[in-house]
Amino acid sequence: MIKSIQNRVCVGVAMGCLLLGGTGQALGTNATAAEAPAKAPPGVEAAHALSLITGVAISPLLGVGAVGAYHYWKAPPEQRSRLPWYAQPWFFIPALLLVGLVATKDTVGTAAPGVLKKPFDVAETIENKISGLVVAGAFIPLVISIFPEAPGAEVANLSAAGFAIIDPGALANALLVPFAIIAFAVVWLAGHSINVLILMSPFSTVDAALKVFRLAILGLVTGTAFVNPYVGAVFALVVMVVAWLIAGWSFRLMIFGMNFTWDFVTFRKHRFQPGSESNRMFTARAIEGAPIRTCGKLTYRKPDSIWFEYRPWLILPRRRFALPPGKYVVERGFVFPEICSVTEDKLLPTFLLPPCYCGHEEALARAYSFPEVRDTVLLKGCKKVWGWFRSLAGVDKPAMEPLPPPAGAAV
Repeated sequence: MIKSIQNRVCVGVAMGCLLLGGTGQALGTNATAAEAPAKAPPGVEAAHALSLITGVAISPLLGVGAVGAYHYWKAPPEQRSRLPWYAQPWFFIPALLLVGLVATKDTVGTAAPGVLKKPFDVAETIENKISGLVVAGAFIPLVISIFPEAPGAEVANLSAAGFAIIDPGALANALLVPFAIIAFAVVWLAGHSINVLILMSPFSTVDAALKVFRLAILGLVTGTAFVNPYVGAVFALVVMVVAWLIAGWSFRLMIFGMNFTWDFVTFRKHRFQPGSESNRMFTARAIEGAPIRTCGKLTYRKPDSIWFEYRPWLILPRRRFALPPGKYVVERGFVFPEICSVTEDKLLPTFLLPPCYCGHEEALARAYSFPEVRDTVLLKGCKKVWGWFRSLAGVDKPAMEPLPPPAGAAV
């Protein structure tokens, strides 16, 4: 099964590069007037734009690098120096090489323990954020060219004759840019949530399956656009609608991933101390109207009142609810701790804590007067295995119990 997932990841990356490169023709992005002298009708251009925005938003670095390489390859040699930045070798060659390194990491890392692969997953999450910001601000405005614009020579001649002229095509394209960026951001949020889910997952096979799923969606978007621009636009629109419906879930997951990444990269747990009355954390399930992974603060108002305060979308009016009565414990984990409620000797996760709380579980339990700190089942098992290895290597020698005295011996 692991070998099958590895092969699918490699094939998926290759398919994404080929399809995104091929859709440079299907998507019809016009980098320069000389590159595409005959402009397609606005309906076809709109279909191309929908597919392009959706495909690039799913994987920004792969999308922009592949489209740029295709335009460079199709342009005549004498015009290549005038191509935009994303179609220059200094950009698309390192971009595609980085995508290849990520694919290698995903393939080789499938056989490695999840803990060893986490630093590379954190680096990929940071890369996805940076490339998403660059594409939204510097790539999308260049490729939104749905309405035909007046030739430059014609505008220059009218201006020289003393006429104040506004190109309606250029104005309409400029007005579409904010909507294109919003559509890109919504789809990017959904795609970026896969990176965060990989960070949270301790299993390499699950990571590879998530990557294969994302590449499959990318392949369908670009493949349908290559076959027929209108079919591709319909599929891209379906992806956008689904991304819009889960935008709140994706946003909360992104905020959790940002906290995770920051704590991991900066080793914050070594200089962090839990607060005595208030601590930032995330809901582990929907509770009292707050959806899963809602970011807020758990505040302890003595003697026994504990409240969770949060702002929807981080900016809307503040809401809060009292923690339901019951027994709560702090549970240690591999990557981040949790606060769980105890019901009939079963633990129900209630809050997820950022990684900076690792090693501070006892202090957190004291701050909220929780009775105990426990290990997760997985952590218990790994500690037993690690203890067995240490004992086998002679690092930890088991204590020898004294033998009972022989029968009849004087005590």
